[in-house]
Amino acid sequence: MNINSWNKECRTGRGRKHNQKGGIKHPSGNQGVTINDVVLGVTQAGLSRYLNRRYGEDDKDVPAKQRKSNIPKSIRLRTAILVNLRPTAGIQDLADMMAKGSKSRWGNLIGYILLPFSIALQDDPLDYIRQAKATIDRKKLSLESICTFLSAELVLRIFGVKVAAAITHRILSNTTMAISSLIGPLEEISFYGHPMAYLAPTVYGHPHALTVHFQHYAEKMTIALAVDPNVIPDAHQLCDDLQESLKLIKDAVVKEGLIIKDVV
Repeated sequence: MNINSWNKECRTGRGRKHNQKGGIKHPSGNQGVTINDVVLGVTQAGLSRYLNRRYGEDDKDVPAKQRKSNIPKSIRLRTAILVNLRPTAGIQDLADMMAKGSKSRWGNLIGYILLPFSIALQDDPLDYIRQAKATIDRKKLSLESICTFLSAELVLRIFGVKVAAAITHRILSNTTMAISSLIGPLEEISFYGHPMAYLAPTVYGHPHALTVHFQHYAEKMTIALAVDPNVIPDAHQLCDDLQESLKLIKDAVVKEGLIIKDVV
Protein backbone atom coordinates (compact mmCIF):
# COMPACT_ATOMS: atom_id res chain seq x y z
CA MET A 1 0.00 0.00 0.00
CA ASN A 2 1.78 3.12 -1.23
CA ILE A 3 0.59 6.18 0.66
CA ASN A 4 1.47 9.78 -0.19
CA SER A 5 3.61 11.18 2.60
CA TRP A 6 1.78 14.50 2.78
CA ASN A 7 -1.65 12.96 3.40
CA LYS A 8 -1.21 12.03 7.05
CA GLU A 9 -2.91 12.79 10.36
CA CYS A 10 -1.76 12.09 13.89
CA ARG A 11 -4.13 10.66 16.49
CA THR A 12 -2.79 10.50 20.03
CA GLY A 13 -4.17 8.12 22.60
CA ARG A 14 -3.81 10.45 25.57
CA GLY A 15 -5.95 11.27 28.56
CA ARG A 16 -8.43 8.96 30.25
CA LYS A 17 -9.15 6.67 27.32
CA HIS A 18 -5.76 5.83 25.90
CA ASN A 19 -3.18 6.62 28.57
CA GLN A 20 -2.57 3.50 30.64
CA LYS A 21 -1.52 4.02 34.24
CA GLY A 22 1.30 1.71 35.17
CA GLY A 23 2.44 1.14 31.61
CA ILE A 24 2.47 -2.37 30.12
CA LYS A 25 3.50 -5.23 32.33
CA HIS A 26 4.07 -8.55 30.71
CA PRO A 27 2.11 -11.60 31.88
CA SER A 28 3.70 -14.73 33.26
CA GLY A 29 7.42 -14.12 33.50
CA ASN A 30 8.04 -17.87 33.62
CA GLN A 31 6.79 -18.10 30.04
CA GLY A 32 9.45 -15.66 28.83
CA VAL A 33 6.97 -13.11 27.47
CA THR A 34 8.45 -9.66 26.82
CA ILE A 35 6.82 -6.25 26.57
CA ASN A 36 7.34 -6.32 22.81
CA ASP A 37 5.31 -9.55 22.66
CA VAL A 38 2.50 -7.85 24.55
CA VAL A 39 2.66 -4.74 22.32
CA LEU A 40 2.40 -6.85 19.17
CA GLY A 41 -0.40 -8.95 20.65
CA VAL A 42 -2.38 -5.87 21.69
CA THR A 43 -1.97 -4.36 18.21
CA GLN A 44 -3.16 -7.56 16.53
CA ALA A 45 -6.15 -7.76 18.87
CA GLY A 46 -7.11 -4.08 18.47
CA LEU A 47 -6.75 -4.07 14.70
CA SER A 48 -8.76 -7.30 14.46
CA ARG A 49 -11.61 -5.71 16.43
CA TYR A 50 -11.47 -2.60 14.27
CA LEU A 51 -11.47 -4.45 10.94
CA ASN A 52 -14.21 -6.80 12.12
CA ARG A 53 -16.40 -3.79 12.80
CA ARG A 54 -15.53 -2.09 9.51
CA TYR A 55 -16.29 -5.18 7.44
CA GLY A 56 -19.60 -5.63 9.29
CA GLU A 57 -20.85 -2.04 8.88
CA ASP A 58 -23.38 -3.01 6.20
CA ASP A 59 -25.24 -5.26 8.62
CA LYS A 60 -27.82 -3.44 10.72
CA ASP A 61 -27.62 -5.98 13.54
CA VAL A 62 -24.25 -4.74 14.78
CA PRO A 63 -24.24 -6.35 18.28
CA ALA A 64 -25.04 -9.81 16.90
CA LYS A 65 -22.66 -9.37 14.02
CA GLN A 66 -19.87 -8.29 16.35
CA ARG A 67 -19.92 -11.71 18.00
CA LYS A 68 -18.81 -13.48 14.83
CA SER A 69 -16.00 -12.78 12.41
CA ASN A 70 -16.63 -10.49 9.45
CA ILE A 71 -12.94 -10.48 8.47
CA PRO A 72 -12.21 -11.96 5.02
CA LYS A 73 -10.18 -15.16 5.18
CA SER A 74 -7.99 -13.89 2.36
CA ILE A 75 -6.78 -10.80 4.25
CA ARG A 76 -2.98 -10.52 4.43
CA LEU A 77 -1.15 -7.85 6.42
CA ARG A 78 2.57 -7.36 6.95
CA THR A 79 4.19 -4.96 9.36
CA ALA A 80 7.63 -3.40 9.67
CA ILE A 81 8.99 -3.32 13.22
CA LEU A 82 12.02 -1.20 14.13
CA VAL A 83 14.58 -2.89 16.39
CA ASN A 84 17.11 -1.14 18.62
CA LEU A 85 20.47 -2.92 18.14
CA ARG A 86 22.31 -1.13 20.92
CA PRO A 87 23.93 -3.49 23.43
CA THR A 88 22.72 -1.23 26.24
CA ALA A 89 18.99 -0.54 26.15
CA GLY A 90 17.29 2.57 27.46
CA ILE A 91 18.33 6.22 27.67
CA GLN A 92 22.05 6.82 28.23
CA ASP A 93 23.90 9.92 29.44
CA LEU A 94 25.33 12.03 26.63
CA ALA A 95 28.78 12.03 28.24
CA ASP A 96 28.83 8.21 28.31
CA MET A 97 27.79 8.02 24.66
CA MET A 98 30.56 10.40 23.57
CA ALA A 99 33.27 8.73 25.68
CA LYS A 100 35.95 6.80 23.82
CA GLY A 101 35.38 3.04 23.85
CA SER A 102 31.80 3.38 25.07
CA LYS A 103 29.42 0.50 24.28
CA SER A 104 26.61 3.03 23.82
CA ARG A 105 27.90 4.67 20.67
CA TRP A 106 26.59 7.95 19.26
CA GLY A 107 24.22 7.65 16.30
CA ASN A 108 21.42 5.36 15.17
CA LEU A 109 21.80 1.59 15.44
CA ILE A 110 18.42 0.51 14.12
CA GLY A 111 17.42 -2.51 12.07
CA TYR A 112 13.98 -3.70 11.12
CA ILE A 113 12.07 -6.92 10.64
CA LEU A 114 9.15 -7.68 8.33
CA LEU A 115 6.46 -9.56 10.22
CA PRO A 116 3.31 -11.34 8.99
CA PHE A 117 0.40 -9.83 10.92
CA SER A 118 -2.33 -12.14 12.20
CA ILE A 119 -5.85 -10.69 11.82
CA ALA A 120 -8.53 -12.87 13.43
CA LEU A 121 -10.93 -12.90 16.36
CA GLN A 122 -9.78 -15.09 19.26
CA ASP A 123 -11.98 -16.45 22.04
CA ASP A 124 -9.08 -16.24 24.51
CA PRO A 125 -7.42 -12.77 24.54
CA LEU A 126 -4.13 -14.36 25.63
CA ASP A 127 -3.97 -16.22 22.29
CA TYR A 128 -2.93 -12.93 20.70
CA ILE A 129 0.08 -12.82 23.03
CA ARG A 130 0.96 -16.46 22.39
CA GLN A 131 0.85 -15.96 18.61
CA ALA A 132 2.91 -12.79 18.84
CA LYS A 133 5.55 -14.47 21.02
CA ALA A 134 5.87 -17.45 18.64
CA THR A 135 6.31 -15.15 15.63
CA ILE A 136 8.78 -12.81 17.35
CA ASP A 137 10.86 -15.72 18.68
CA ARG A 138 11.32 -17.06 15.14
CA LYS A 139 12.38 -13.62 13.91
CA LYS A 140 14.90 -13.25 16.75
CA LEU A 141 16.64 -16.45 15.64
CA SER A 142 16.75 -15.27 12.02
CA LEU A 143 19.12 -12.30 12.70
CA GLU A 144 16.98 -10.31 10.27
CA SER A 145 17.31 -7.02 12.14
CA ILE A 146 21.12 -7.22 12.15
CA CYS A 147 21.22 -8.09 8.44
CA THR A 148 18.94 -5.19 7.49
CA PHE A 149 21.08 -2.74 9.48
CA LEU A 150 24.36 -3.95 8.00
CA SER A 151 22.91 -3.99 4.48
CA ALA A 152 21.58 -0.46 4.82
CA GLU A 153 24.91 0.77 6.22
CA LEU A 154 26.81 -0.86 3.35
CA VAL A 155 24.54 0.66 0.69
CA LEU A 156 24.77 4.06 2.38
CA ARG A 157 28.59 4.05 2.37
CA ILE A 158 28.94 2.78 -1.21
CA PHE A 159 26.08 4.45 -3.09
CA GLY A 160 25.11 7.37 -0.86
CA VAL A 161 22.04 8.51 1.00
CA LYS A 162 19.73 8.85 -2.04
CA VAL A 163 20.11 5.22 -3.09
CA ALA A 164 19.81 3.99 0.51
CA ALA A 165 16.63 6.05 1.01
CA ALA A 166 15.14 4.77 -2.26
CA ILE A 167 15.77 1.14 -1.33
CA THR A 168 14.33 1.60 2.16
CA HIS A 169 11.26 3.34 0.74
CA ARG A 170 10.77 0.51 -1.75
CA ILE A 171 10.93 -2.12 1.00
CA LEU A 172 8.49 -0.27 3.26
CA SER A 173 6.12 0.22 0.31
CA ASN A 174 5.63 -3.55 0.30
CA THR A 175 4.43 -3.61 3.91
CA THR A 176 1.06 -2.56 5.33
CA MET A 177 1.97 -0.76 8.56
CA ALA A 178 4.70 -0.07 11.11
CA ILE A 179 4.93 -0.53 14.89
CA SER A 180 7.32 0.97 17.42
CA SER A 181 7.65 0.60 21.19
CA LEU A 182 9.82 3.15 22.96
CA ILE A 183 10.96 3.36 26.57
CA GLY A 184 10.96 6.91 27.89
CA PRO A 185 12.13 8.42 31.19
CA LEU A 186 11.25 6.28 34.21
CA GLU A 187 10.50 9.40 36.28
CA GLU A 188 8.44 12.46 35.39
CA ILE A 189 10.48 15.28 33.88
CA SER A 190 9.93 19.00 33.39
CA PHE A 191 10.98 21.63 30.86
CA TYR A 192 11.86 25.00 32.38
CA GLY A 193 9.69 24.22 35.38
CA HIS A 194 6.73 22.93 33.34
CA PRO A 195 6.03 19.23 34.04
CA MET A 196 5.62 17.04 30.99
CA ALA A 197 2.25 15.33 31.03
CA TYR A 198 2.94 12.73 28.34
CA LEU A 199 5.15 11.81 25.37
CA ALA A 200 3.64 11.12 21.95
CA PRO A 201 6.12 10.35 19.14
CA THR A 202 5.21 10.18 15.47
CA VAL A 203 6.86 9.86 12.06
CA TYR A 204 6.31 11.46 8.67
CA GLY A 205 7.19 10.76 5.05
CA HIS A 206 7.00 6.96 5.02
CA PRO A 207 4.59 5.04 2.72
CA HIS A 208 2.29 3.59 5.39
CA ALA A 209 -1.38 4.28 6.02
CA LEU A 210 -0.96 3.29 9.68
CA THR A 211 1.89 3.59 12.16
CA VAL A 212 1.32 2.58 15.80
CA HIS A 213 3.57 3.97 18.55
CA PHE A 214 3.60 2.67 22.12
CA GLN A 215 5.43 5.24 24.25
CA HIS A 216 6.32 4.47 27.88
CA TYR A 217 6.82 7.45 30.17
CA ALA A 218 7.06 7.27 33.98
CA GLU A 219 4.02 5.21 35.08
CA LYS A 220 2.07 5.74 31.87
CA MET A 221 1.86 4.32 28.38
CA THR A 222 0.61 6.44 25.47
CA ILE A 223 -0.69 5.05 22.18
CA ALA A 224 -0.07 7.38 19.23
CA LEU A 225 -1.27 6.69 15.68
CA ALA A 226 -0.13 8.23 12.41
CA VAL A 227 -2.83 7.47 9.83
CA ASP A 228 -3.95 8.30 6.32
CA PRO A 229 -7.52 9.65 6.82
CA ASN A 230 -8.54 8.32 3.40
CA VAL A 231 -7.82 4.78 4.62
CA ILE A 232 -8.63 5.10 8.34
CA PRO A 233 -11.16 7.94 8.73
CA ASP A 234 -12.02 7.05 12.36
CA ALA A 235 -8.60 6.78 13.99
CA HIS A 236 -10.02 7.49 17.46
CA GLN A 237 -12.16 4.36 17.14
CA LEU A 238 -9.01 2.35 16.41
CA CYS A 239 -7.45 3.86 19.55
CA ASP A 240 -10.52 2.75 21.51
CA ASP A 241 -10.17 -0.78 20.13
CA LEU A 242 -6.50 -0.92 21.12
CA GLN A 243 -7.43 0.33 24.58
CA GLU A 244 -10.19 -2.24 24.97
CA SER A 245 -7.96 -5.06 23.72
CA LEU A 246 -5.30 -4.17 26.29
CA LYS A 247 -7.94 -4.17 29.03
CA LEU A 248 -9.26 -7.60 27.95
CA ILE A 249 -5.74 -9.05 27.95
CA LYS A 250 -4.99 -7.64 31.41
CA ASP A 251 -8.31 -9.02 32.73
CA ALA A 252 -7.47 -12.42 31.26
CA VAL A 253 -4.10 -12.37 33.02
CA VAL A 254 -5.78 -11.68 36.36
CA LYS A 255 -8.42 -14.34 35.73
CA GLU A 256 -5.82 -16.98 34.89
CA GLY A 257 -3.80 -16.05 37.96
CA LEU A 258 -0.64 -15.46 35.96
CA ILE A 259 2.32 -13.62 37.48
CA ILE A 260 2.85 -10.04 36.41
CA LYS A 261 6.37 -8.64 36.50
CA ASP A 262 7.85 -5.27 35.54
CA VAL A 263 10.40 -6.75 33.16
CA VAL A 264 11.21 -4.92 29.91
